[in-house]
Amino acid sequence: MKGYSKRTDSIQEYYFSQKLKEVNRLREEGKPIINMGIGSPDLPPHPSVVEALCRSSLLPTSHGYQGYQGTPALRSAYADFYSRHYGVSLNPESEILPLLGSKEGIMHISMTFLDEGDQVLVPNPGYPTYTSVTKMLLAEPIYYDLKPGNNWYPEFEELEKLNLAKVKLMWVNYPHMPTGAKADLEVFEKLIAFGRKYQIVIVNDNPYSFVLENEPKSIFQIEGAKEVALELNSLSKTSNMAGWRVGFVSGKSEWITAITKVKSNMDSGMFLGIQQGAIAAMNLGKEWYESLNEIYAQRRKLIWELAEKIALEYERDSAGMFVWAKLPKGKKSDELVDDLLYNKSIFVTPGHIFGTQGEGYIRFSLCVKEESIKEAIKRIS
Repeated sequence: MKGYSKRTDSIQEYYFSQKLKEVNRLREEGKPIINMGIGSPDLPPHPSVVEALCRSSLLPTSHGYQGYQGTPALRSAYADFYSRHYGVSLNPESEILPLLGSKEGIMHISMTFLDEGDQVLVPNPGYPTYTSVTKMLLAEPIYYDLKPGNNWYPEFEELEKLNLAKVKLMWVNYPHMPTGAKADLEVFEKLIAFGRKYQIVIVNDNPYSFVLENEPKSIFQIEGAKEVALELNSLSKTSNMAGWRVGFVSGKSEWITAITKVKSNMDSGMFLGIQQGAIAAMNLGKEWYESLNEIYAQRRKLIWELAEKIALEYERDSAGMFVWAKLPKGKKSDELVDDLLYNKSIFVTPGHIFGTQGEGYIRFSLCVKEESIKEAIKRIS
């Protein structure tokens, strides 16, 4: 009656929420749209994950409110997962907080650390939610450019030239989305040193570390990282559980306690069956990730072929479930995206939605069956 919050003035509807309405409209009109825009796994979870959910759901005690911090078994499974795959020790009692997806964690962490007028270092290009959450909290995003000449890593000399007095958080994301730049321990070391020097909390958003990556990495592999950093992780991509909404934030107990204060006032815990499924997912062996990566590698080869048909450049040494492709000089990403959508019924993502450094690029998702990619290649040919 008296108007909306001023935070709604600074954000727009999420790009995919908006664009998919158009894609669905075209489908309703009979257009055979091939959706290569979104990183939503099309493959199912492992059967043991679904079985664990089903078994738990049949128990009469499974359907009430659950604890805000998840079950001890869930946190222990996550600690074991980090120990096995990253060689990192986490205390399941105090250094792990389960989340309803890691996207929720971006909001909770921001609400925990930021006040109006604080500043946040945001990668450009980078995940748009870092910006939108910052603006919703009336804080100010300060963009730091990632460039192909530096393998899409932060340029620390440029960062140190900034006035960092009001910066409280820095978002980083390796393996990087959308570019696919791999995680690098030397870069993590520099990030920890930078955060310590300027008293900035470094948050590594780490959902892609197993996708087309033989050596998963965590920022906590760096000595002293827990004094400076938090890490988000998720089962959405690695376990094909995007719709289950299972994520985690880990870090030192003082910070996890503070984040829990925020989270416990916003939800009432994760359904027990989903927690049981998540435990089963985190107990899977390396062969699970290897089998997924065989599929993604085959799809990526086909996407590379498609990119070449459109005269795009791409980097082969990358991780994650996307192909980041550069347009010919002078061509705009929206122009190519609309041409593919309206003339070839192929939906891809324009790079500019990830920041100004993404203009001149488009992003292909690997969450598309091989026969659909082959059909897309035919349409281009």
